[in-house]
Amino acid sequence: MIFAAGRGSRLKPVTDHTPKALVKVGGKEMLLRVIEKLLGAGVRFFVINIHHHAGQMRRFIEALDFPGATFRVSDESDALLDTGGGLKKASPLLSGGQDIILYNADVLCTLDLEEMREYHQQKKALATLAVSNRPSSRYFLWDGNELAGWTNEKTGQRIMAKEA
Repeated sequence: MIFAAGRGSRLKPVTDHTPKALVKVGGKEMLLRVIEKLLGAGVRFFVINIHHHAGQMRRFIEALDFPGATFRVSDESDALLDTGGGLKKASPLLSGGQDIILYNADVLCTLDLEEMREYHQQKKALATLAVSNRPSSRYFLWDGNELAGWTNEKTGQRIMAKEA
């Protein structure tokens, strides 16, 4: 599933008329870059959520032509549902018992998705999360190699899944 519904407020004024996922980087839409990366890792079934400039997004997705690939839209035009809500709304489109990769359309990286999927399957994990160590005000909290929570250093907000 590709999360592509965001408003892109930090990219204004570009996103006043263009969905964030369709902003071009190096002459190519971010969404297209992510689709090509996922295709390279063997993904052939895609669910893409839309909200901001939903009509533009739907037209772009409907025009995609990758033989053997299927694209479905999870439409959040009525309300932007964020990550958890977007995943829940799209869940009927994701059934089938296969591993699911969740990918944000505005994340451009060199991560080897096939290697990550192999690691996930080898560990028989429920979920595998790729993160990077970079300057931010929001950080995951870890207990060894286990995700324990999340903190926002600017606001002081702290959410714990369990006590570290």
